Amino acid sequence: MSFRFLLVVNTAGGLVVDAVTQWDAGLRDAGMRRQLASRALVLFVAEQTPTMLLPNGGALLGHAFSKDGSRIDDARRFPSFEDAAQTRAHLMKHCWGPYLLVQPDDEHGGITVMREPSPHSDVACFYTLRDGKGFATSDISLPERLGLYRRQVDWDAIRHRLAFPQLKTAHTALAGVHELLPGSALHLKEDHATTRLLWSPWEFVTREARHRDSDEAAADVRSAVSTATKALAGIDRSILLELSGGLDSSIVGVCLRGASTPTVCTSLVTTVPGADERTYAVQIADQLGVELHTGTLHLDSARFDFGVHPQCMTPRVGVLQHAVDEVMLAAAARHGTESFFSGGGGDTIFCALDTAAPAADAIRERGPFAGMAAVRDLATLHQCTLLKAGRLTLRKMRRARYVDRAPDGLFLAPGISVPPTEAHPWSTAPQNALPGDRERIRSLATCQAYRDSLARGESLTMRMPLLAQPAVEACLRTPSWMWIAGGRNRAIARMAFADLLPPDILHRRSKGTFMSYLGAVYRRNRGPMRDFLLQGRLQQEDLLDTKAIAEFMRHDIPEGGHAFTRVFDLCIVENWVRHQP
Repeated sequence: MSFRFLLVVNTAGGLVVDAVTQWDAGLRDAGMRRQLASRALVLFVAEQTPTMLLPNGGALLGHAFSKDGSRIDDARRFPSFEDAAQTRAHLMKHCWGPYLLVQPDDEHGGITVMREPSPHSDVACFYTLRDGKGFATSDISLPERLGLYRRQVDWDAIRHRLAFPQLKTAHTALAGVHELLPGSALHLKEDHATTRLLWSPWEFVTREARHRDSDEAAADVRSAVSTATKALAGIDRSILLELSGGLDSSIVGVCLRGASTPTVCTSLVTTVPGADERTYAVQIADQLGVELHTGTLHLDSARFDFGVHPQCMTPRVGVLQHAVDEVMLAAAARHGTESFFSGGGGDTIFCALDTAAPAADAIRERGPFAGMAAVRDLATLHQCTLLKAGRLTLRKMRRARYVDRAPDGLFLAPGISVPPTEAHPWSTAPQNALPGDRERIRSLATCQAYRDSLARGESLTMRMPLLAQPAVEACLRTPSWMWIAGGRNRAIARMAFADLLPPDILHRRSKGTFMSYLGAVYRRNRGPMRDFLLQGRLQQEDLLDTKAIAEFMRHDIPEGGHAFTRVFDLCIVENWVRHQP
């Protein structure tokens, strides 16, 4: 990962020269150099991390682009604002990219750190502050190296993770360490650390911001996705494009046409049926004029007890993610590529909802007669009767506006104490929010957890252009009912790239999955996984229902639907805590 920094702070201005000199020496062999220093802060940045010192004394780390995709890399052309807040507002409104802003506020005291809004980028920021002393960093090993932090499991966070496996919050699973979430600013002053949301997805789904016409929406989506993809490709020397064969990665692929960055295409297959998408993926590779390479996920290489990257701050990396990481990292090493490009996040931003919410939105916004077109589209999309689609739409309209997620208690000890759910900053919806907007913005918040599961992004840069700020904003402006027009999911994305996508991909409705692979892995590893859980640290902390797990895992073939995937999820957490002190 090229993006690395460490900001050490003493808000009382108590940093001494001798300590800073020692930190210089301690970080030198880690490739870190000092960029800013005062009695209140010292900022170290990796040599590979682009850094631009701004006219007002702040530092912009990473890459920032203007709306048209041109890179902002000259501080002399960056606007100079008297008020530090104006700099933050300018970046949020007029710029985008994988960047982090650090601003010392000498006039009012304190330090501000701002993270760009993308749910997935090469930027990460973790922080802690106690008695006015602390740090913010992209890499927890850096403060550990200097003796500023000692790693310890936060068992309350582990209980929360077990009960709400998909929920993303600012809490990490390490004691005392929080994450600065996308689109937020952290202000460190005296002995307080406060955060403020500066970018909200709700700004882009209002009636005033919403696209009125599908042609306009398709043009906006095409421009935003193409611009983001090409701009991100322009800052990398070489790319490994992960082609799944589906619509999302194919769109990223066609947007790379004409890019000057050398590109290698790789598709994954398994040794069991269900995931071979090479028939589709090769068509995109052919458009790029390159060979399609294949990576194979073998059953005997699937592990649940693998080593955990030190940068995994929350247990997210599982059997499938680890196996994919290993194959993709090996492919990158073989081809000499420095970054991964993926279509990850497409389900979310292209509004692939599996509920009746889009039709409910259309009726609420356009009235019952115009909204009936969306009900017909819903029936066609899900291949059900018009009566059933209408009934589900009415039920969605009558349902409570917001329902908290219920904890997942499967295989957890009865009566386990679970900390209250922490509201994600994007979860506060306007009173009149549409059901579909609630669902897709909730999904957008969940995409932030997806970043945690891709450990290969800690070794090489992981790019997801579909989750770049311009693409997210353009897709949010497109109302949910437009995405199911004609009974097709992702309808606006298909419309936007219809002239570039091969017909087989443009019109396909199905996609391969890895469920057969996971089922085979479960059957192969059932006994060792059972022992792993029943003799592990989670069991020692009395967090598991050992009798229920033992009974369920007596069976060779997974039962209870996909309940066996819950076993994998428990193994994720168990494996992570075993690799902590």
